[in-house]
Amino acid sequence: MALLTHFLACTFGMGSWVAINGLWVELPLLVTVLPEQWDLPSYITIIIQMANVGPLFITFMHRFRPGLLKEEAVIYVVVSVGALACLLLAFLWNYTSSIAGAPHSTAFLLLTFFLALVDCTSSVTFLPFMMQLQPQFLNSFFIGEGLSGLIPALIALAQGSGITTCDNTTRLVNVTIGNETVESTISQMETHYLPANFSTLVFFLLMTVMMLACLLAFFFLDRQPKEWELSQQQLFPSNIMLSSITQTSSEEGGSRLSGGCPCPRDAKGLRSIVPEQVSYSLAKLTFIYLLVAWVSALTNGVLPSVQSYSCLPYGNTAYHLATTLSSMANPLACIVAMFLPGRSLALLGTLTMLGTGFGAYNMAIAAMSPCPLLQQSQWGDVTIVLSWVLFTGTLSYVKAMAGVILRSCSRNELVWYGAMEQLGSLLGALLMFPLVNIYNLFTSADYCSLQCPA
Repeated sequence: MALLTHFLACTFGMGSWVAINGLWVELPLLVTVLPEQWDLPSYITIIIQMANVGPLFITFMHRFRPGLLKEEAVIYVVVSVGALACLLLAFLWNYTSSIAGAPHSTAFLLLTFFLALVDCTSSVTFLPFMMQLQPQFLNSFFIGEGLSGLIPALIALAQGSGITTCDNTTRLVNVTIGNETVESTISQMETHYLPANFSTLVFFLLMTVMMLACLLAFFFLDRQPKEWELSQQQLFPSNIMLSSITQTSSEEGGSRLSGGCPCPRDAKGLRSIVPEQVSYSLAKLTFIYLLVAWVSALTNGVLPSVQSYSCLPYGNTAYHLATTLSSMANPLACIVAMFLPGRSLALLGTLTMLGTGFGAYNMAIAAMSPCPLLQQSQWGDVTIVLSWVLFTGTLSYVKAMAGVILRSCSRNELVWYGAMEQLGSLLGALLMFPLVNIYNLFTSADYCSLQCPA
């Protein structure tokens, strides 16, 4: 029975971010069809940030109208909406309409908002529900969260989305010389998109199946016996619990931000699931929060907005590999953080600078688009893919370890962690959207017909 519960917890956690992760790894195919083309990642980035109205609404309702929202009902609605949005996306993803005289993929962008709303809201509903179960099932839930990025990436690799070849084509054109019109033959390189192993319809239907599996897993988890007292003693208190979880007393809340980071007063049983309790000064806490905000701005706002500009000049194959392998790097980095934790702030600062360096390279390549460094060399393809994987992996490890450090402190530190993560992501998205879509600082071009200096 315990093994089955572990499997259900893993499947439940898998539904947390699987839909949005699926969109990111499918982008190499989507940008070739939808009218936004290379600007599509920046649209998705800003839509995800707009979807944070979901968790804000849940938090405010819990704060000002406690008891009104029932946690289980909210999760049923959230996951059902996610499954329905994935299903509609499978059939409507390429539907376009004219807005301000220009075609836009209205159905795709609207459904993306609902998927982002579901995934963002899951961040403040799934974990409080898991706190009702026995603590040993929490690790299975986190493994499922990691799989929400890994499985869509593996499906995208199997799909082979966005693979292209350059074909030399000839055609007849009419050329007027003086009063005479003659036919002339011209040849040029054109991009030819190879058919994927299965369609976008099938991909989004697979995402729908994964969301339905999450819903079914929650149905059975909801019928598991609840361990109220055990869960509240052995898990850190949460500032965003819904009404079904009794609030801890103010004495268990730990100190405020200005008073450092002492541990909860009742630490009995806590040591079995979190690292040794450590206190941190205000300066060290501020350093950790700045790291979280900076890393979140880069990974969730700034660099995703220009990933197409940094990768597509090297071809769709490089873009395809960069998106899928970097999506795999995220859960793998979290697994590494689980088995090889590094709590040294000097180490985290060094890794942040290293990851920022990879991000700076990616941004520089995007700024050089459509004629970046090493474009005509296979080393350029290898370098940009490797840079994206290392960028995502190193900074994901930093975020994971920052969460581990702060999890051993009071609930206020965790709340500030989430706030700084969302603030950094929002600022990064707001900075890049006008640069990409209004000021057009980045240039796109057809890969096969580029005329770049050797």
